[in-house]
Amino acid sequence: MTSEGNTVELSGLTVGVLGGTGPQGRGLALRWAKAGLRVLIGSRSAERAVDAAGELNAAAGVDTVTGRDNAACAAEADIVLIAVPWDGHGDLLTSLREQLAGKIVIDCVNPLGFDKQGPFALPVEEGSAAQQAAALLPESRVTAAFHHVSAVLLADLAIAEIDTDVLVLGDDREATDVVRALADAIPGMRGIYGGRLRNAHQVEALTANLIAVNRRYKAHAGLRVTDV
Repeated sequence: MTSEGNTVELSGLTVGVLGGTGPQGRGLALRWAKAGLRVLIGSRSAERAVDAAGELNAAAGVDTVTGRDNAACAAEADIVLIAVPWDGHGDLLTSLREQLAGKIVIDCVNPLGFDKQGPFALPVEEGSAAQQAAALLPESRVTAAFHHVSAVLLADLAIAEIDTDVLVLGDDREATDVVRALADAIPGMRGIYGGRLRNAHQVEALTANLIAVNRRYKAHAGLRVTDV
């Protein structure tokens, strides 16, 4: 793990992915499994999670991905990625407050709406999805990251490197270092500290701009931070 001298050791940690049967969560789970990490897939349906885990194991050529229902995934994992649709975000986190206590939580949810003019950022009472997570999970170590990574690129293992930076936000320095290391674990990707959690709104909202870029240029654009 090399960005900014990040030397966090991930080998003994289990990464849980809530929303692991959706495109973003599934893609990140695949890349982490390919990188040698143990991964738990969480879903409302344990059966769906088990099926997805089997498919990911086969794709990555490993046997380190396991399926669980959301509660079991949250309870067993050391680090938990939240990759669920925005409309179910608050209810899910409220229901898992006890299981997620004391754990690093990575929120990658983008509160977006869509109309005839395209995507746009939705207002969030707490300021952002990540800040809502922090309010609902007062005993967890909430961070925000992985908002701008293409699920299409993640799913295609013929693409050896994902050429993008990941902005990692949070108020807990140790937690953001661990999340940066998770980004660094994926070849081509780099975790960059992007500020306090209060700055998550503009990072989440920027996803609408990237969707517009991708539609216009028929691309899978990401971000690169220069001079770092």
